[in-house]
Amino acid sequence: MRSEARQKAYRLGHRGEWLAAMALRLKGYRILARRYRTKLGEIDLIARRGDLVAIVEVKARPTVEAAMDAVAYHAQTRIERAADLWLARQPDHARLSLRFDLVAVLPRRWPVHVENLFQGRG
Repeated sequence: MRSEARQKAYRLGHRGEWLAAMALRLKGYRILARRYRTKLGEIDLIARRGDLVAIVEVKARPTVEAAMDAVAYHAQTRIERAADLWLARQPDHARLSLRFDLVAVLPRRWPVHVENLFQGRG
């Protein structure tokens, strides 16, 4: 039973990330990475438009507020550390601006893109 629930959550996550990526592409972003894993954590999506890089957390929740609340301080720290690692590996890192965003995947609605969900250390 447990693996069945886990598989369902995994499929829901993949579907949510696919929808989020589509929504961002339609807004002019290029998806650089999906499920970018490091020893420090995972980033759901890395999207770029010009010199702006959006580090995107994707949450499937009933409301935008619930999705925003789901990204607690501990998760923000983990995401930021993984983003720092990704950024350090980019040859043009000095000219890139980093922003931490959320895409809320809601039932029977188009995904909602929340820019600047939180501020990094800086």
